[in-house]
Amino acid sequence: MKKHFFKNFIENIYLFLMFLFLYFPIVILMIFSFNNIKSTSNWGGFSTRWYVQMFSDDALLGAFGTTITIAIIAALVSCVIGTAAAIGIQGFRSKKLKGLINAVTNLPMVSSELVMGVSMMMLFLTVNIPLGYFTLLLAHITFCVPYVIVSVLPKLVQLDSGLYEAALDLGAKPFYAFRKVVLPEIKPGIISGMLIAFTLSIDDFVISFFTTGNGVNNLSIYIYSSVRRGVNPMYNALSTVMFILVAILLFVINKRSSSKTGDSPIGVLG
Repeated sequence: MKKHFFKNFIENIYLFLMFLFLYFPIVILMIFSFNNIKSTSNWGGFSTRWYVQMFSDDALLGAFGTTITIAIIAALVSCVIGTAAAIGIQGFRSKKLKGLINAVTNLPMVSSELVMGVSMMMLFLTVNIPLGYFTLLLAHITFCVPYVIVSVLPKLVQLDSGLYEAALDLGAKPFYAFRKVVLPEIKPGIISGMLIAFTLSIDDFVISFFTTGNGVNNLSIYIYSSVRRGVNPMYNALSTVMFILVAILLFVINKRSSSKTGDSPIGVLG
């Protein structure tokens, strides 16, 4: 009994320290976003001045709008491409070929972002595509697709292929069978991949730095350019808003997923 209690105590302490290490800096950032003075070490009283300044900065709002639109489009497009690619990879019968394609798919995830950014920039310049919003979007879609594939493939492996074939035997059209049988089963992987793609797109700096131009900046590039002139507490407010928005998004998705009942995939065909 004592041994079991001691084990649980150690595990809880470890879990607490892990979350403390991960989220304590974010909590400090959120607290100092309401600091009345321009300081990261001294408290000068509660104030929302930095939030007011953030929403009145046109350049910052423009970079924020670019970041969000790029992230949403990249997440949606990479989700469609990645899901289709994962289904295609899973459909290969040759294990050697499937393993080779998986290895090629994983290369962008383990490669240096510097290499990815420079290579994409050289590709765009070689084919005479001017650097700007479009090239930035293409670059984000490109490095997001492998993460969607990795998220969807395990769900396809767990899926019983007989369900899809049974739906076809019951008279369902291929697309209808896919939408009613396969898609609900792999949807958690699709949503996870889309969220990962969205987060990576918002966070990216290196690849964005090499693939943008013509005055098109996302938040990471804008903050990098501005922080060389000094740290502005306005960025604490911006980070707080973005963190809360992503946390709310994750909470809503998890709540929605947990509240759904598990219907039989074949049952929906009736």
